[in-house]
Amino acid sequence: MGIILASSSPRRRELLEMLGVEGFAVIPADVDETIPELPPEEAVALIALQKARKVAESGHKGDLVIAADTLVYLDGEALGKPVTRSEAKRMLRRLSGARHEVYTGVALCADGRETAFTERTDVFFREMLDDEIEAYIKTGEPMDKAGAYGAQGKGAVFIRRIEGDFFNVMGLPVCRLVMELRSFGISLPV
Repeated sequence: MGIILASSSPRRRELLEMLGVEGFAVIPADVDETIPELPPEEAVALIALQKARKVAESGHKGDLVIAADTLVYLDGEALGKPVTRSEAKRMLRRLSGARHEVYTGVALCADGRETAFTERTDVFFREMLDDEIEAYIKTGEPMDKAGAYGAQGKGAVFIRRIEGDFFNVMGLPVCRLVMELRSFGISLPV
């Protein structure tokens, strides 16, 4: 059984490699990622399942397809990837000094069998100065990340505390993923 990552995220690819998954293919799923009117934990699981099914149904039924979707929530509102620098600035100002939730839905599909789960991590930001926000935006890092920050990069300087799986904030909850992979007969060398 081959393994397919249904994501173009370089961070998810790095995390699978870190876990010792070898020789996996990367086939991004082209699905509508509009957030459905559901609670966040259900929304990300549904989008991840749609991605996994799309790749599995495109001629990869004998392979294990792993798909994920991550959303940042603040005060009940989803913060996606910023489109403009001013949108990134607004998001970061809102996150300053606040707690927010990161939800990642993960789906696994193989041979007609599928499972989906959601992991939640709470992230606490310190107060950020306007010049820090401006300097961070100039790095370009916020522009391809949900919530306009990367916990694994320069955005780490704003994080006061994390409750939950750190790797979930990067887009793939590795602890839970390893347990789910075992249920599909895949043991990793960790």
